[in-house]
Amino acid sequence: MLVGRSRGHPHSIRIISSLVVLPAVDAGENVRSCKTTRLGERMVSMSSMLVETVSINYEDFNESFLTCGTCLCVYDGGEHTPKLLPCSHTVCLHCLTRIAASQTRETGAFRCPICRELITIPRGGVAALPPSFLVNQLLDLMSRQRREVIPKCSVHINQELLFCETCDTVFCTVCTGGNHAGTSPGCTEHTIIPFSIAIKRMSEILLYKANECISKLTQAQDSVNTELQRLEASTERCLSAVDTEFAEIISKIERRRSELQAAVTAAARDKKHVLEEQHSLIEAEKNKVQRECEGLQYQVEVRNITQRIGSLSDQLDAASALSEPKENAFITFEFNHNNALSQLEEALNNLGRVRSSTTLPGLCRARLKDPAIAKLQAAVIVETIDYHGHPRNVGGDLITAELTLADSIHSENQSSNIDTEIVDLENGTYEVLFRPPSASRYILKLSVFERPIKDYPLFFDATEHNEPIKIYGRRGIGKDEFHQPVAVAVDDDGMIYILDTGNSRIKVLNCDLEFQRHIINEGLEGRSCTGIGISQQGIVVVNWRTRRVTEMSSLGDTIKSFSHNAFQEPIDVAVDKSYGHILVADNGQSCVFVFDSDGKILFQVGKRSTFKLITSVTVGPNGEIVVADSRIQVFSAKGDFSEEIYSEGKGRGTYGGLAVDAEGRILGTRTDKGRSIIQVLKLGGGNILTEIDSHSSKLRRPSGIAVLPDNHLVVVDLGNDCIKKYRYW
Repeated sequence: MLVGRSRGHPHSIRIISSLVVLPAVDAGENVRSCKTTRLGERMVSMSSMLVETVSINYEDFNESFLTCGTCLCVYDGGEHTPKLLPCSHTVCLHCLTRIAASQTRETGAFRCPICRELITIPRGGVAALPPSFLVNQLLDLMSRQRREVIPKCSVHINQELLFCETCDTVFCTVCTGGNHAGTSPGCTEHTIIPFSIAIKRMSEILLYKANECISKLTQAQDSVNTELQRLEASTERCLSAVDTEFAEIISKIERRRSELQAAVTAAARDKKHVLEEQHSLIEAEKNKVQRECEGLQYQVEVRNITQRIGSLSDQLDAASALSEPKENAFITFEFNHNNALSQLEEALNNLGRVRSSTTLPGLCRARLKDPAIAKLQAAVIVETIDYHGHPRNVGGDLITAELTLADSIHSENQSSNIDTEIVDLENGTYEVLFRPPSASRYILKLSVFERPIKDYPLFFDATEHNEPIKIYGRRGIGKDEFHQPVAVAVDDDGMIYILDTGNSRIKVLNCDLEFQRHIINEGLEGRSCTGIGISQQGIVVVNWRTRRVTEMSSLGDTIKSFSHNAFQEPIDVAVDKSYGHILVADNGQSCVFVFDSDGKILFQVGKRSTFKLITSVTVGPNGEIVVADSRIQVFSAKGDFSEEIYSEGKGRGTYGGLAVDAEGRILGTRTDKGRSIIQVLKLGGGNILTEIDSHSSKLRRPSGIAVLPDNHLVVVDLGNDCIKKYRYW
């Protein structure tokens, strides 16, 4: 039996009764390897090795075998040398010397401090007692520097077993002829360590894994306990809410009962008052009759008797009238006069509900719906999963979100949270809506039931570049081609009408930029139409060469056409559908003419000093007239000046097209110093909300622009003979 201190635990002793036994091999054969698992991942498993291990606590071992039972000091080779008594007990030399000095003055003997047997002191004193060889052997074993047992080869007993991490093989150098590499063809580099160290490493890794597993399980247990506590708190809140709600209902019922009781009491009081008045009147009449009858037996004058008889006759008639009560005692209470009771019962049956969820936050996922762009609304989709791993198909879960700049995590002055809005799509998914204020890296912490979801938190980047969602067209005359497109308009159904001036036609696309048809009309001829708008009846275009405004149907049939003597260079047109007005911007007159739906002039906006070079005109949501040259000016529906927007751009660049959405945001294409962008400004203040630079798809001479549903726009890119679709808010 071999005894060694375990390196796996500092306070345990391993007693190994059987060491490694390997089968015998023929000369020239490689020793059969005892396969183990990959070091650090799997435990050792040897089919030809039998190891019996008994673990004894290190402190217990010292106390039981290596400590003097009298003074409780650990045996050593000096003062506390272990001595073996004839009674087979072991006591240290120090204790024996002290005991012998106190007990052997006369007898030359002393008693064993353990069993009390009389011990004769040998010649030479207690120091001549024999040492305890077993204890000394254990002390020698414990004092060795190398305490672990070294497994040996069963064939070559003096050879230490080795372990090759590369081949996952146990061997000794003699069995392999000193050349382990030859056992693994094609393998020249091997990592070989003593098998005892390999076992020790595996034991340490096993212990580490076990501790890590225990730690994880402890954390899991704490999490479950926390959730149980939260469940109890949630239950208490729900029960309290039920009590509060039903207390309110009971209060309302009690109030109604009081009202009905008061109504019964009032009805009875009114009846009682009438009957009591009648009763008092009868009593008064009765007393009157009794007073008149008093002394009748003493009357002797006939005339007086006759008068009293007549009076009593009248009172008799009155008494007959008072004989029937003027009121009755009928009062009843009814529940069946209507269906209120059944409605109340139905309402109580439908009152309140208990709702729970099987969502497991740790399985829920989140993803960015589209690339995040600074100052534009972005969305993160949260998909909820139940504890079976199945997607949830109902909503109602408690989702919380916290959005911050990623840099604020390491900053002492952490920035405030960015506003988010959570939309329940009621199908097991949720949208977290937000608007990144700038181009940066963000961190979104999402929780379900106050527990983090999978891959928590979510990191993403917001870019400052707003790229087109889709591009349509190229230069040419074909179905999908343009030649000098200059303006665009969108109807209420989202159909897009592009004025393809170079081809003298209108190209019609749907909101996904898919071709529908072409519109041809005499008003489009001459390659000189520059403005387009949508009216109640159809499409309105202006031709600067012919100086005519033409209204046509969506199929190209002319509805009406008109001109005006003052026209010099009409370049753009807009329609106010609320009033039916047609607005025509004229650069020759530097003004905007306003016509009614029949083409009759109503008034004009501005004069030569008001505008320089008008590029576009449009109508706001409240009938505002919005005109652009190098800046944007806003007028009321009657033509009164209201405000100037983006005045700092005056004289340094020009606008190409204008549009206003239903929320009062102005969309304008602008070219300044060779750089073309799309601006989104606020009507009524002129603040720039965002800009679209089209970073990877540069705009060249952008002109017409129009608003699409769901915060999208289309812009005519004249320099590239195409149109582009963007999300702008």
